[in-house]
This record gives sequence, structure tokens and C-alpha cells, in this order.
Amino acid sequence: MASNPHFSDRPRILVVGGGYVGLYVAHRLQKKVKDHGGIVTLVDPLPYMTYQSFLPEVAAGSIEPRHAIVSHRKHLKKTELISGKVTSIDHAGRTATIAPSGGGESFELGYTDVVVAAGSITRTFPIDGLKDQGIGLKTIEEAVALRDRMLERIETGSVLPEGPERDRALTFVVVGGGFAGIETITEMEDAARDAVKTNPRLSRGDLRFVLVEAMGRIMPEVTAEQAEWVVEHLRSRQIEVLLNTSLASAVDGSLKLINMPDKTPADEFATDTLIWTAGVQANPVVRSTDFPVDERGRVRASAELRITGDDGPIEHAWTAGDVAAVPDLTGGGVGGFCVPNAQHAVRQAKLLAANILAANYGVDEVKEYRHTNLGAVAGFGQFKGVANIMGFGMKGFPAWLAHRGYHGFAMPMYERKARVIVNWSMSFLFGRDLAPLSDLQTPQRQFREAATPPPKKDTALQSKPPTPAGQAAKASA
Repeated sequence: MASNPHFSDRPRILVVGGGYVGLYVAHRLQKKVKDHGGIVTLVDPLPYMTYQSFLPEVAAGSIEPRHAIVSHRKHLKKTELISGKVTSIDHAGRTATIAPSGGGESFELGYTDVVVAAGSITRTFPIDGLKDQGIGLKTIEEAVALRDRMLERIETGSVLPEGPERDRALTFVVVGGGFAGIETITEMEDAARDAVKTNPRLSRGDLRFVLVEAMGRIMPEVTAEQAEWVVEHLRSRQIEVLLNTSLASAVDGSLKLINMPDKTPADEFATDTLIWTAGVQANPVVRSTDFPVDERGRVRASAELRITGDDGPIEHAWTAGDVAAVPDLTGGGVGGFCVPNAQHAVRQAKLLAANILAANYGVDEVKEYRHTNLGAVAGFGQFKGVANIMGFGMKGFPAWLAHRGYHGFAMPMYERKARVIVNWSMSFLFGRDLAPLSDLQTPQRQFREAATPPPKKDTALQSKPPTPAGQAAKASA
């Protein structure tokens, strides 16, 4: 497999993945590495980074989808960008194999340092029908599809007669009671309330929202008292919360739920909208490398964010974020490691960039990653939320303000922050945008209909001779 001659031959820092970690590392390194005669190369199948914390608000129509992403081309102007997927890494030979996103032959690219920042993918289980009926909330495309599907189902349900078909259209199910699941179901329910207010054929009582969680509590990031308040809050909004309950089957949209842990039947009903938010797992691309991987499929790392094997750190190999098993030196992480969230990814990325500069150019000392947990914030729709900030618990409107303040500040790049704040301001003044885009999945439908000739009239019927009765009527006339 030949190397590609179209890319720079300067000493290369290869960044695998353009999410939180990849974007921040490349942004912080690009100019300084170039000044030292090298180049930063970022490889990702997508041309943008997605701020995943905003996906529930995109699904609810509070944020314009393009404003929840950060363009690589716009903000990484001194970085060599490759639209493709790293399929394997041979660190012993300092080469990576890349498959271009637009098709074409894979090629090899050499590097001096590599940053494995491939992030995570949705974690699923072998449940019958889940692959065909479910949709995740990990990408901007999924969020847009969810918004349009919910609004279309509400509109369609409003003209159906009462019965199973109508109930199915107006039932929305979220599996997973973590932050993503709770924010998704509350934001969508809030948007659905606004949608039925403008439709005289429906009321909130016609809609059914169901949250399914296999554990005995939700949102482990907040206190038990706050988690109980959230359950009460959801139920006060007519959202069914089914704890200790798991999805057993989703064939043809007919959901079969079971009780945990005895797995006895719990409930059965149909839905057209099944949303899966039951966790993430490390990107499996790391299994196609010669780097050490732990039992959960994560790259093994040191607190300095170096990839680390049994014999110690591996030279010129770095990692961070959801794909990495980074030790939590504060002792608060699950299993002794940092949990996969945006707060860790952003902080690790900033330290990782500094450590690469320190190791390669001696500008500073390589440091260990040690964090102070700021807490957690969650939005539940307009003016509603919950937060646990530095041990101080909030709920309702103050928590909603904290949620907006934190994520407005955390959104990368000032240009993106400004767009999001403008979105929020417009939603506050004029309400959320509830206009679905009907043909996103089939954009050529209307053109094809226009280009299809209408069926020809049956000329045999036009030339058919008149009947005797018709002839008599014509004669009498």
C-alpha cells in the first residue's frame, strides 16, 4: 500500500479523531508545531466537531443544528485536514492506514507523534429489532432526524382516528436514564407541548412519553435526593419513568419490556420512535493498532496522557477522552478511571497539547492530569433543570440558568458561542422552531414526482361504441 504524495512531508503529529480532544489538541498545537518546522494532521470522517451536550436542544428545536457543530476548516486553518477514517495504526513503523471518506484506495501516512482521540460510539446490546427500530443521539444528524420525526408523528397522529395506529404514532420512548436520556426526553416533551398547543386536534394527554432505565435510579452524576426529585419532576409532566426495567425486544416497533433483575414480563406496547441513550463505548478502531487495550476496549494511558504498556509509556504516542483509560488521580472515577464526558475530554485535551510541546520542544515540563470536578448540570426544557455544582444542589429555574451558562461558556470558539447565544435569544423571544423538514431523507422525491409522466388515459374507454340505450336516448333528444 503506497503512501499518498499529496500530503506534507514535514514531521507530522497525527491526530486521530476530530471531536473534543482532536479539535482542541490540533487548535492548540497547529501554529507552534508549524513554527518548529512540523505539521499537525487531523483525520476524521466528518468535517466538524459536534458539541454533543447540545444535541437534546437541537432535537427540541431550541438550537439551529449547524450552530452545535464546529467546522474544522474554519478553525484549524494551519492544520492539514484529511476527510477519512484511520483503519489501523502501526506505531512500530510510525504509519497509519487511512480510508478516504469519499471512496478510493486506502493509503498509508507516516508520522512522528500520534494522538489517539477517536472518541466513543453508542453502546448497544443484541436486542431483537433494536438495530432496525432504534435511533441514537450521538450525532447532529440523529438529533435533526429526531426533531423532524417527532413533529411529523404528532402531525400525522392528529388526523388518525383513535386506536392502536394513533397511539403508536404518539408514543415516544427513551431507553437510558443517564444525563443524555433525561435531557433528551425532557427537551422533546417540552417541545411536544408547544407543538400540540398549535394543533387544535391534539392535547398533551394524547401524547405518551416513556423513560426506560435498567437500574434502580437515574442520573448517577447527581445526588440521590436530586435524582428522586428528577423522577418526581418527570412524572409531574406525565412522563412515565420505568426503573428496574429493560428492553427485551423491539421487533417491528412492538416493545417488550422486562423487570430487572428477574427478567419477568413488564409491559408491551408499540411505538414509531425508539431512542437509545444507554451509554457509550470506546471507538473499536483502537483494536486495529499495536497499542495496549484494557478489558473495556480503551487505550491504556498514564496520567501524563501517554499511551502506556506493561513496560511503561510508549514514546511519541498519546491519548485522551472517551477512547482512553486515563487514571483519575482524585480517586473519584469509576474503577479508578476518568468517566467519559465532555468535561474531562476538554481538560485532558488542553493538557495533552501542552505535554506534547513539552516532550518534543522542551518548552515546559510534562504534567499529570488531575482535575477538580465542577459538578454537573442538566436542562429539562425551557426554564427547567437540575444541577450539582461544587456540592451545591440546584433545581428548577436557577439550575436551568446554570446549565445555559456553563454550556454557553464551554462551547468551543467564540464564533460558535455567539451563534448559540443568538439562538437562545431568538427562542426566548419567539419560541422554539417547530418547523419539520419533511424530505431530508428523500430530497429528490418531489423532483422525481415532477419528472414522472402522469398515467395515460384509457383510450379504449374513450372509443368504446355507445350502448343501445345510449343510442335511443340520443335519438329521442
